Amino acid sequence: MMNNPKPIREYLVPGKRVHLVGIGGVSMCPLAEVLRGMGLRVQGSDMTESDTVRRLRGLDIPVAIGHNADNLGDCDFVVRTAAVHDGNPEIAGAVARGIPVYERAQAWGAIMQHYPNALCISGTHGKTTTTSMCTHIFMAAEADPTVMIGGTLPLLHSGYRVGNGDTIILESCEYCNSFLSFFPTVAVILNVEADHLDFFKDLNDIEHSFHQFAQLVPPAGHVIVNADNQGAMDSVQGLEHPILTFGLERPADCTASNLHEEDGLPVFDVLIHGQPYAHVTLHVYGRHNVLNALAAAAAAHVLGLPGSAVEEGLAAFTGAGRRFEHKGTYHGAEVYDDYAHHPDELHALLTTAKELPHKRLVVAFQPHTYSRTAKLFDRFVEELKIPDVAILAEIYAAREQNTLGISSSDLCRNIPGAIYCSTLDKVTEELRKIAQPGDLILTVGAGDIYRAGDKLLQEA
Repeated sequence: MMNNPKPIREYLVPGKRVHLVGIGGVSMCPLAEVLRGMGLRVQGSDMTESDTVRRLRGLDIPVAIGHNADNLGDCDFVVRTAAVHDGNPEIAGAVARGIPVYERAQAWGAIMQHYPNALCISGTHGKTTTTSMCTHIFMAAEADPTVMIGGTLPLLHSGYRVGNGDTIILESCEYCNSFLSFFPTVAVILNVEADHLDFFKDLNDIEHSFHQFAQLVPPAGHVIVNADNQGAMDSVQGLEHPILTFGLERPADCTASNLHEEDGLPVFDVLIHGQPYAHVTLHVYGRHNVLNALAAAAAAHVLGLPGSAVEEGLAAFTGAGRRFEHKGTYHGAEVYDDYAHHPDELHALLTTAKELPHKRLVVAFQPHTYSRTAKLFDRFVEELKIPDVAILAEIYAAREQNTLGISSSDLCRNIPGAIYCSTLDKVTEELRKIAQPGDLILTVGAGDIYRAGDKLLQEA
């Protein structure tokens, strides 16, 4: 971090003025509300007007549109998102004036120290769904949790919640080692795979980061790990903390018994150390969601929640936003949207979708970042051979420049019958042209591919 001789916790006191750069972001907006609730004077800036920005203004939090050093005013310190670089005029202005600049993760880390229970959900994929499941469970238990999720949860009508209970539940991302600024009392590791290779050197480097994350848990805390995932198990090798495992394929402390399907949906008993804990009926598809549910149940168990809260919470969970989210029907074809952007996530999504009733599986996929596409190229090709029709939108750049000279058209050339679309409008046009009654259409990716499906449905 920069220009910050004191730990951020010394600034988290009533009366201090904080400026949030990128305040409209999915994890910055709840941060603004939490800091305001702690008695700080909160202000911020964002690049565009949005419902989130308008919500914050409704709470008397001033938000400037556009980034300018003048926006800092008389703030005492600055918090930025990972997407805001040192060259941002507000960051440069703060440094020039000697105003401390902290990362968003540092702020959340300091905040969670105020909670007896800090439940942090980590993993290469499944974080948003599992954090959402945990939220449902803790809400069913009337635990009044504070929550920060990297997506929208219908239960909350947003991606966050500011509660008054003794538990904070956070989706915890490994990118740029952000989660190493956290203070978990319960650390969940869902899986560890090769991803974010624009930051990490390789899988060993990623496993080392997750190992450091698990080490942050105090001796009286809990580390919960997926026994079925080798990377997750490798990441906790040599850890002195006691580990609670969950899984389906290998022996585990928390597992599913009598697992079967009713109307295509998973039903099972949760056993912990061989003892019945909860009887679960999920309303989301797929074996990967059974694992996510086991992780959430294990977390609830170690924090003393009754099995009945797990049953009630998971029964009410129908998915987080952009996680196999049903968007509507177009000319007899069902349209879904999903955030999957890693080959493992694609595999789980597409194999689950294949099992659902449909005539053809039509997938419009938008790769996310040039570096991920290049480094996992062959695996993307293999997964994108699963659907009956694959439509490839151009790569979503996110934080990157295309220094690799790679395009989705390169993927297309390796996938028989795949269709390349240089713009989202062309994706919508292609979907409109090929959609047939009985098709299952999926728009997939972590960028803005969902817009293609939304536009299609506007024309329905």
